[in-house]
Amino acid sequence: MNDQENVDNVQLDSAEEESLLPAWLRRTEGEQRWSVTAALLAAIVIQWFLPERLSIHPRWLMPALELLLMAALLVVNPHRHIARSGNRVRVLGLLLAAAVSLANGWSAVLLVRDLLHGSQGISPVQLLLTGGGIWITNIIAFSLWYWEWDRGGPIARAAGVHKHPDFLFPQMQQEGIARPDWEPYYIDYLYVAFTNATSFSPTDTMPLSRWAKMLMLSQSTISLLTLALVIARAVGVLQ
Repeated sequence: MNDQENVDNVQLDSAEEESLLPAWLRRTEGEQRWSVTAALLAAIVIQWFLPERLSIHPRWLMPALELLLMAALLVVNPHRHIARSGNRVRVLGLLLAAAVSLANGWSAVLLVRDLLHGSQGISPVQLLLTGGGIWITNIIAFSLWYWEWDRGGPIARAAGVHKHPDFLFPQMQQEGIARPDWEPYYIDYLYVAFTNATSFSPTDTMPLSRWAKMLMLSQSTISLLTLALVIARAVGVLQ
């Protein structure tokens, strides 16, 4: 009985120690899927309304593939919280992020080709709307990569597996500026992707790992080129 009591005491002590940790370092219930689902649907809608010449043919292929992957995620993980699932969800999530990135990257390359070689018959408004749609989808695509890779993804973060963050949020640096149950959700990574695309550099959230720095560098470069070329071409057409 003494051995059993010692084991129970050790487990109780470890549980008490874990409860003292901030939420982003300990096991939690995990986040709900509504925010990332909304972002994915927005990306699919934008891709569908892009000019046909900028889409992978047939035009319906990539939106249908992305919707199929989203449906597969719901089948594999029908729970409200993403944490209650296994490696299959992570694989499907990475495939979905890759599909969004591939479709948007293809559109961006074709748009740059049109801008460099001339885009006859396209009004400045159409050009700005097309470039803006690709720019917004690029933000969503990189937010998915940040969300899927930081500390092993949403499932590993909810399980408290990795202690060292790839992205250092302000709430991690100072006690008392956030609720004790705060942990990074998809919205936080979407904000990081948006600020990186607009300022072309980190703002309040710092990349710590090398892959995080390279991803942010890539996003800033793509965003800068897209905005510069689209605005320059639109001004040229207006003149």
